Amino acid sequence: MTDGTDDSTPRARSPRMARDERRAQVLRIAQELFSSEGFHHVSMDDIAERAEVSKPVLYRHFPSKLDLYLAVVDQNGADLLVAVDAAVSGIEQGPVRRGDGRDVIAAIVEAYIMFVEGAGESSALLFESDVTHDADVRARVEHASSEAARRISVVLSQVTALPLDDASMLAVSLISMAQGAATHRLRQPSDVGPERTVELVTQLAWGGVSALIRPDFEYEDA
Repeated sequence: MTDGTDDSTPRARSPRMARDERRAQVLRIAQELFSSEGFHHVSMDDIAERAEVSKPVLYRHFPSKLDLYLAVVDQNGADLLVAVDAAVSGIEQGPVRRGDGRDVIAAIVEAYIMFVEGAGESSALLFESDVTHDADVRARVEHASSEAARRISVVLSQVTALPLDDASMLAVSLISMAQGAATHRLRQPSDVGPERTVELVTQLAWGGVSALIRPDFEYEDA
């Protein structure tokens, strides 16, 4: 018995695109699927169908599902690092003026809050990845977070009496605080908006960091 449909009918294909446009489209669709379903529950067939391309076309852009996943992760990681770089650049380039320290903490917190605000569930691809069984893959997935922590730790080390290892621990703690608040807002929406969240987390974080500012630190007064 048949319902009258013809399974042999070719699936509709999306219009031709330039190579870069097609790659961007596939990345966007893959990000949506990986974010909502997880790496292990998404197939290349799923992605090809959603993008309305053939699998050979998909494989010309990305040799495997893991390559595609890591490309999505790299893209998200690059966005996060741009935000973190902007946050710490004032201290790195100097001079440091009174009040700059709190402003930098606020900028770091804001970088994470707004990254999650914009990325939505795709932020989990960096923070809660389900593809960490292989050490090399785990390092690739965690690269952006590790690099962000390194850059922040350098800044914290500059304005405290702490060695770099101690500053690294502070950086990881600060990131965890900001990331946790951002993810909570995403998963448990409330009336506390992103700006108020930044303000609250900054107040909490700066209360601790300010106590570690080295007494001999010389400020460049405006």
